[in-house]
Amino acid sequence: MNFVFFDIECASVNKTSAKICVFGYVMCDEKFNIVKKEDILINPKGGFHLTDRKGSKGLVLPYQYSEFKNYPPFTKVYPFIKSLLENRDNVILGHSILNDVKYLNLETKRFKLPSFDFQFLDSQLMYMSYSGDFKKQCGLEHIANELGVEFTPHRAVDDAYATMKVVEALCKAEQCSFEGLVRLYGLCRGRIKNYCMYSPTSAGVKTYKKKVSEEKRERSQRRIEFFNYISRKKLKRGGRFYGKVFSFSKDLEDDTEFAKSLCDGIYDAGGRYTHRLIDCNYYVCADGDDTQRTESARNMPQITILNIEGFRDLLK
Repeated sequence: MNFVFFDIECASVNKTSAKICVFGYVMCDEKFNIVKKEDILINPKGGFHLTDRKGSKGLVLPYQYSEFKNYPPFTKVYPFIKSLLENRDNVILGHSILNDVKYLNLETKRFKLPSFDFQFLDSQLMYMSYSGDFKKQCGLEHIANELGVEFTPHRAVDDAYATMKVVEALCKAEQCSFEGLVRLYGLCRGRIKNYCMYSPTSAGVKTYKKKVSEEKRERSQRRIEFFNYISRKKLKRGGRFYGKVFSFSKDLEDDTEFAKSLCDGIYDAGGRYTHRLIDCNYYVCADGDDTQRTESARNMPQITILNIEGFRDLLK
């Protein structure tokens, strides 16, 4: 059994196309001894329009762009890549690999080639399982720095090599073989077949997603409870808050019983509550709240922002 770590760079990417310009891979044995290491440069048949993961301009690949026209197109290298990735004796891995599999899928559709058919694992999921942090998806450069792996970012073969070194470092940290790592983290392979892609996952990711789903359901139930409570409140004519409209941050709304007590004070003083920022005069949030809702409220000049203590002072 051999491991094949691969990474792809594209001249441009959008929802319907990914013009691959480099396929880099490292093949090694089960002890991470390198068998072959190669960058395959490809004529993308299109110009270079590079952006980072967030869509911002400025990403620079460590290649001479003018030379790519001298290399074969994807249709010429496709047979080799397909045989490499579909060889059942090879375990296929990458970092955030579903993106690279998507690029392969888009290129096969672009050139009307048969779909790839192989299974794969993700070093990003492995690191998340190792760190126990499933909230953020760390980039390869960050993980490599954490584990002491040196490489040149965005050179495909170096990215593939760094991915291999990350997996090797995880095996050493956990004091187990690769197969032991798979069992320890409960890793499940992703797959591409018939142009359909299925994400790799792990036991930790499944548990985290279940927890997030339950928390989301509980927040939804609390919010429904809060708004049902508000809908039953009767407006009071007169009072120092008469004609004034208040709104809270989501965190305050989620603290249902506390939010109810605050609203009691608002309605007792003749005010009312709304969830719509555009309709309110006062917005209440905790100190340090930097959520999108709170930022939106700060950008509305008609709204007075209050922290909880300021709101209590206003009630007094």
